[in-house]
Amino acid sequence: MSGGDGLDGDTMGARLKRFQARYESAFTRILLLGIFATGLTAQFVKPLGDALEGKASLGGALLSLVAYVLYDTVKDLKASLRLLTRPQLKSPELGRFVSEAFHSRTVEIAFLGYTGETLYNELYHRLEDILEDPGPTRRVVIRVLVPDFGLPMRVPSKVGAGGEPVDDPDYRKRLETKCREYDRTLSGLAERLTALGRVTAQCEYRLYPGIPRDKICIFNRKLVLHGLYDVTARTVMRSSDPEFYDPKGYRMDLNVWSLEGSEDAKAVVATWNRHLDGLWNLAETPSWRR
Repeated sequence: MSGGDGLDGDTMGARLKRFQARYESAFTRILLLGIFATGLTAQFVKPLGDALEGKASLGGALLSLVAYVLYDTVKDLKASLRLLTRPQLKSPELGRFVSEAFHSRTVEIAFLGYTGETLYNELYHRLEDILEDPGPTRRVVIRVLVPDFGLPMRVPSKVGAGGEPVDDPDYRKRLETKCREYDRTLSGLAERLTALGRVTAQCEYRLYPGIPRDKICIFNRKLVLHGLYDVTARTVMRSSDPEFYDPKGYRMDLNVWSLEGSEDAKAVVATWNRHLDGLWNLAETPSWRR
């Protein structure tokens, strides 16, 4: 079935990006410290100092130490500039933001949307990674709000003869099953992480009434991605099947707001945080969790 927010499967490029995000910082720091140690040692070990041309080695060592100290600052500045110069992004780029969120000691990710498939794929791989190496992360809280597919809906729905939406319980049930599996898988990973004792993790799905109109992702309460689904988008399984109104989350453009931005951007971040907190408190617990 083609509905939902993302595409199944994992590409070699995605795995390489996760590997880079996970080990790039450590490798860079080790390299800089190695250069510093070599240059400093050269000042006291004459053969090595001669090979590295004396005082030039001390200058290089000091420069490498400065680079080591400023590394995180430069990375943060680069990320901020990237956000400022790219106010919009495509849904498949969510992975970069998930990886950056897990650089924090406390990770808090909130989502509101259709099925959350795009985000699920990224969270699954990230939680698997920290089973082996949690890095700086010590606490993870994931909250996912999806529509209540147990209720009659106009979107998603079957496309009627005149284009009118016709509720389809079977189609809704398939989407509900997909969300239930996502919840079970992520919750299982969270329980395994907590049992290991190094990271406390929690993942929970809840339901909101209505059609999937907005897609919202909030990372560590500091950065917000928001877009609007094309609620009239159609899909068909096979040529003999009927068409369905089925929003395509992975095709969306997402606007970006960050606490690193302007005062207006900070106000938007605060507003979306309050909005999702309120929706979460009012949302229903799914039947599969009762």
